Amino acid sequence: MARKEDGLMSPTTQSTADEKEVLTPNNDAMNTTGTGWRKLSEGDERRGAASGEEIQIELNETVATTRDTAKKADAGSGAASVSAAEMVEYKVYRRRWFGLVQLTLLNVIVSWDWLTFSPVASHAARYFSTDENTINWLSTAFLFAFTAITPLVIYVLHLGPKPSIVTSAALILVGNWIRYAGCRSGEKGLFGVVMFGQILTGLAQPFVLAAPARYSDLWFTNRGRVAATALTSLANPFGAALGQLIIPFWVEGPGDVSRMVLYVSVISTVCALPAFFIPARPPTPVAPSSQTPKLSLISSAKFLLRQTEFYLLFVPFAIYVGLFNSISSLLNQVLLPHGYNDEEAGIAGALLIVVGLVASAITSPLIDKYKSYLLAIRIAVPIVGLCYLVFIWMPGTRDSGGVAGPYVIMAVMGAASFSLVPVVVEFLVELTHPISPEVTSTLAWSGGQVLGGIFIVVSGALKGEGGKMERALVFHAVLALVAVPLPLCLGCFGRGEKLVLRRVRSDEVEGRRGAEA
Repeated sequence: MARKEDGLMSPTTQSTADEKEVLTPNNDAMNTTGTGWRKLSEGDERRGAASGEEIQIELNETVATTRDTAKKADAGSGAASVSAAEMVEYKVYRRRWFGLVQLTLLNVIVSWDWLTFSPVASHAARYFSTDENTINWLSTAFLFAFTAITPLVIYVLHLGPKPSIVTSAALILVGNWIRYAGCRSGEKGLFGVVMFGQILTGLAQPFVLAAPARYSDLWFTNRGRVAATALTSLANPFGAALGQLIIPFWVEGPGDVSRMVLYVSVISTVCALPAFFIPARPPTPVAPSSQTPKLSLISSAKFLLRQTEFYLLFVPFAIYVGLFNSISSLLNQVLLPHGYNDEEAGIAGALLIVVGLVASAITSPLIDKYKSYLLAIRIAVPIVGLCYLVFIWMPGTRDSGGVAGPYVIMAVMGAASFSLVPVVVEFLVELTHPISPEVTSTLAWSGGQVLGGIFIVVSGALKGEGGKMERALVFHAVLALVAVPLPLCLGCFGRGEKLVLRRVRSDEVEGRRGAEA
């Protein structure tokens, strides 16, 4: 039998799991006595897809119906004890941190792989006997690879986060060592082989960059999902910062390029191998919403096509991620014509990311606590737009102000941008629940990656006399400012009711039912 303690139903037997942390009655995800979760039938999916602007969440009624059916079945069979499912206890597990750390490491190293050559583009161009625009294609192809494999990523993540993480680790291992083999082939390397390895690492990125929302939905309650998503998502630009900061110190000339690629390959191997040993899923659900039946991919697509709020978040997110990818890849080429050196440009890129990480570490727990998604977006978006505008004039301040101008703007831009990323990813999941988290997160990141590749190509074509990139910076600023009004329209024009946090509400409703039971 189960006993009731402080409003929670819990088994009388003590679990032997060494790492379980039982949620207290004050937590958002309360215990229920549901007998399990059924998949949505075709009729359910049709109703979900045809609900127009808003899906009516009927999942709690589904759980209640299933629970009542199980009780009747037990009574009819004369069972002396309640069903095993009635003793389900929602818990969070310490083992979730192992998977979270591994997902973080993979996001760090896959981004480092992306910017392996960009911080030393001039040396790499001489080593491979080509030009800087060709070296830029190593970064561009990496971003386009993300979009090419997006449908497969959504399908794999639909199966769970572990298959996606393992797939990424395997691609990272193979891609890195192929790149090194290409660098070591012949006196000047084989650029085509290096490009092939780079594309493989690019294919690895979406499997981990789109995974944080899915992982946090499965392993965390709504009190920690934003922070978990922030840690793993923002590890990606942190890897870019490490690459921009460290690689210039490893490469002093063209002859050092192959040795640098070897170092990156060794680090990638160390980071990728533990991915094969992470747990696939928690033994029991951590919250009702983590086990809520999700809409099929087709039904999800039909719903998103009609939801205005999705576009008001998706479009600016994709633009700002694309601009970040572009400015990160081209920062050396933006600053060097004005008298900066590789190390100073690397520090500017590192400031963009490190300050952003610190800001996100401060804001994410607050947003987790107060669920102030909309306020955070309305504050951060205008700041990001203004930073791109002001940065047009910063490279030219070298003679009068030294490095201060670019450094300050990069720091402010990083703080606003990085605080924004996990908020938008989680807000998209909340507004579209019960669509599975990987659908919106993968689409959002894919949009950012393909735009990033396009922006890099366009920016390279906009180079002026002496390689200066003022016209490219103007291009960036115009796009950043055009995107500002879109998220500011959220909740306006009588659409405030469309901003309901559906996943949080699902947990709260089921928590009240569990307490009443």
